[in-house]
Amino acid sequence: MTQDILRQILDYSNRADPYPLYTELRKTPVYHDGSGPYVVSTYYDIQGLLHDPRISSDARNLAASAHDPLAEPGEEEETVLPPSFLKLDPPEHDRLRRMTNRPFGPPHSPHRIHDMRGELHDIVGGLIDGIARNGNAGEIDLVEQFSYPFPVTVICRLLGVPSEDEPKFHVWADTLAASLDPDPDADPRERERRTHDSRMELGMYLSGLIEERRKNPKGDMLSELAAGGGPDGTMTTMEVLSTAALLLIAGHETTVNLITNGMLTLLRHPEVLERLRTDPELSVPLVEELLRYEPPVQLVPQRTTLADVEVRGVTVPKGASLWLILAAGNRDPLRFEDPDRFDPDRQDVQHLGLGSGIHSCFGAPLARQEAQLALSELARRLENPRLLADPPPYRQNAVLRGPRHLPVACDGIRP
Repeated sequence: MTQDILRQILDYSNRADPYPLYTELRKTPVYHDGSGPYVVSTYYDIQGLLHDPRISSDARNLAASAHDPLAEPGEEEETVLPPSFLKLDPPEHDRLRRMTNRPFGPPHSPHRIHDMRGELHDIVGGLIDGIARNGNAGEIDLVEQFSYPFPVTVICRLLGVPSEDEPKFHVWADTLAASLDPDPDADPRERERRTHDSRMELGMYLSGLIEERRKNPKGDMLSELAAGGGPDGTMTTMEVLSTAALLLIAGHETTVNLITNGMLTLLRHPEVLERLRTDPELSVPLVEELLRYEPPVQLVPQRTTLADVEVRGVTVPKGASLWLILAAGNRDPLRFEDPDRFDPDRQDVQHLGLGSGIHSCFGAPLARQEAQLALSELARRLENPRLLADPPPYRQNAVLRGPRHLPVACDGIRP
């Protein structure tokens, strides 16, 4: 029965509301059908495994006999770029993550994200102004017109992509993000070709930008990644390329879903939306509850075991495929009271929405700031916003779950 539930979780027809399936899955906290992955769905077990050094993120440690039905072609063509630190274990993971963090956040760059707040506010305001100028308030696709362009623009500014090249980045990001969606109706060879071409074009573009930054460094993150420095030395050009591609794709994808899922949830809870309109400070606890209630990353399938690991009396053998269902853990009633209720006043929201342990979301401070600002400004400026489709059409992807479009109408846009 549980295997049927796993298939249903992957089935697009259940994408709009997988949570009843997660409730059923938690009845078997560690499930294995004899040939597929080992699936863990309860909060404390997931939390423990995310901090367990015997759990690997490196696919090369997966036993040849391990079967993973979620494995999809096109996730990352390692013939084009080497694996990012997201898919590596210590010590290589730690070295690359430390080097990436030096120009990104504390302790070496404590003000970079904080100092971007004014720029973020300008980008958000410009996008909402654009909707107003185009006279589209009667029908807005929040994904196309706001949730998607906002974080892509931010990551371009952060890396130091020239503004005139941002449209190219948008095209590459869209193509590479689409490659993460298992689309059964698409021609797999055509998808693979488009993905390969976009990766090659992105790699060539970034390579030229890196070389230019090494000759003429600026105050952007790509210049600092290329220059290196510190006890870990300097990244190779391929490591900088892989890291920049990770920041571009992984960073913006989760934020698109966080903002879109957040606005969908608020439109379904108009009393909370009205509170946010008059009290933007509510955005801070509200985003934390959203990360619990509707996490942008629903499950983590890219894990394997470096040794036999016992979980709830079940031995997960070395080299096995391991899935951690973060969204199921976030609604575990043994951890959260009334977990299916959206409550921005909830206390002690220690969610799994941004992961935990050494692979916790690298861009979490930026994602939080983007979502807080985006949702509070949308609440303030949209007059009487309402859903035009509920549920909206969702993306194919079961991992990065979120609406592909979010049709919204409003009576006008406040200045």
